[in-house]
Amino acid sequence: MEEPWLRGPIAGVHAMLAPVLYTFQQAREDLARHTAGMSDDQLWTVPQDGGSVGFHLRHMAGSTDRLMTYLQGLELGEEQMAALEAEGQADGAGRAELLAELDGAFGRAEAIVRALDPATLAEGRTVGRKHLPTTVIGLLTHIAEHIQRHMGATIVLARAVRGSRVSAAQ
Repeated sequence: MEEPWLRGPIAGVHAMLAPVLYTFQQAREDLARHTAGMSDDQLWTVPQDGGSVGFHLRHMAGSTDRLMTYLQGLELGEEQMAALEAEGQADGAGRAELLAELDGAFGRAEAIVRALDPATLAEGRTVGRKHLPTTVIGLLTHIAEHIQRHMGATIVLARAVRGSRVSAAQ
């Protein structure tokens, strides 16, 4: 099957908004494939003082949620801050639960992106406690590249923890 960005336009979605939606789908597919068969222990193994596969999966979900909050012009809530603090803690969550968290975050984000008016892409937004300046398109771009960065780390970690290579053809 072709990668999401090569499957054609997304019905009802402006071409400037589609890339972030392609990113969500690519991440779903690649992460499901590259974490298949991992035990809970493997998901939460922390090699060489880095993050675990579980951390990266949970961080992608949480950061997408937080960045979408900023995209909507809102501030983070206490629940989001608590989730941020807990991202790296091995809490017994297994692969199915972690992928469901990720899928839920991506689904909520997709609804927000689909509702965006492309005319707002240059509108200003702020990020974080310091209210650092960006734009709607800046946030969308960062969300996509942030997911890709952590997805790559997750794939490499999954291979390392299992001590094997996963073929790109799988």
